[in-house]
Amino acid sequence: MMNKAILKRRTFLRGLGTAIALPMLECMAPVRAAAAATGAGKPPVRMAFMFVPNGMNMAKWLPEGEGANFSLPYILQPFNHLKRDILIMSGLTQDKGRANGDGPGDHARSAAVFLTGVQPLKSEGSKIRAGISCDQFVAEHIANETKFASLEIGIEKGRQAGKCDSGYSCAYSNNISWRDETTPMTKETDPRLVFERLFGNGNAEESANSFLRRRQFKKSILDFVMEDAQKLNTKVSGNDRQKIDEYLTAVREIEQRIEKAEKMSTHTAEVIAGVEKPSSAPKDMGEHIRMMGDMMTLAFQSDVTRVCTFVIANEGSNRPYREIGVNDGHHSISHHQGDPVKLEKIAKINHYHAQQVAYTVNRLKNIKEGDGTLLDNCMIVYGAGICDGNKHNNENLPIMIAGRAGGTIRTGRFVRHPIETPLNNLFLSMFDRMGVHTDEFGDATGRLRGLEG
Repeated sequence: MMNKAILKRRTFLRGLGTAIALPMLECMAPVRAAAAATGAGKPPVRMAFMFVPNGMNMAKWLPEGEGANFSLPYILQPFNHLKRDILIMSGLTQDKGRANGDGPGDHARSAAVFLTGVQPLKSEGSKIRAGISCDQFVAEHIANETKFASLEIGIEKGRQAGKCDSGYSCAYSNNISWRDETTPMTKETDPRLVFERLFGNGNAEESANSFLRRRQFKKSILDFVMEDAQKLNTKVSGNDRQKIDEYLTAVREIEQRIEKAEKMSTHTAEVIAGVEKPSSAPKDMGEHIRMMGDMMTLAFQSDVTRVCTFVIANEGSNRPYREIGVNDGHHSISHHQGDPVKLEKIAKINHYHAQQVAYTVNRLKNIKEGDGTLLDNCMIVYGAGICDGNKHNNENLPIMIAGRAGGTIRTGRFVRHPIETPLNNLFLSMFDRMGVHTDEFGDATGRLRGLEG
């Protein structure tokens, strides 16, 4: 059955305070075909950075073998079924995370430099200074192509001032995204607020009214767009109707999980539309990470943004992981001094983080887009700004990419780069794949070789 309508890529289902962007549909294919001559008809490439703190147990992170002939170690075993979709790299370095004469403060520096490539100014007060991060460099250039230039999310809240690490402001430890050298992009940790941002229409008064009505009458956000959805269903093919239904079902499932977390919460997180709203952050960290990952997935699927940073835990975080039997603080045991008991606990935490990241990567893989999957059109960088938490070293960082960036990255490999290869070389290569071109970023010495195979 042929489509009865040709829709623009930026099509929204609208209602009171609501604007739900649609995923890529077959009926948008003529629009893509008309632009194919310029390359604009291809699905867009998206980029995300999923950051974990305190380094890794590197003996259980680095694969055995090389190239396509490698085996995944304990930490990365959650990616066994995704092995052909990932590229693991060793040897990458962020030199400006080192002291370079600035003394202690490795944790703060490692987060601040991770995506900026710039040595942060050692300061506890308002005179913080780092540099624009690679995500914001891209967002600045493609902002007019999506509803949101970028999305910054995380799991742990954090102060933006005060002392957090040996004379460094908390702003350094708690952020990896920087709009410019003095402006960190504060991450959102409350799932409800991310949800309202993604699916609101940008009108504060209407969005507030929508939230109040949903809260008062136990309505779903989908109730406000049902009329638009029903009209659209009469105009598109059966395949598109199914895709729209699956997408809206995913939106509703996220909404229900947020509502469940709010009902179980005993803490008030925010006031929306004059109403005290309980926190929607689940007590279970894994569910919190997965929920945020699902919203990043929906944001990429609906093309409301193509750039995201996801701080799974703040640098230097000393959170215990009792859900997996680790009662010690993460930061404390990262100073393991070779103690095999502490190293085993670190590996368990690293493995736990990898499980949650693999969940999100798998969700991206299970969404069809164009001739492939949503994951095929993504670059999801997962890793840390410190190699070993005891040494606080910044060379040979644990870095993995999931997704093929529109077919321009050959995954299913482990690639060893020479030690001291700038991590910023990878960012230059990612810029090209996002349609943003420059020859300079941090201490980059050129594009990273070996991404294409």
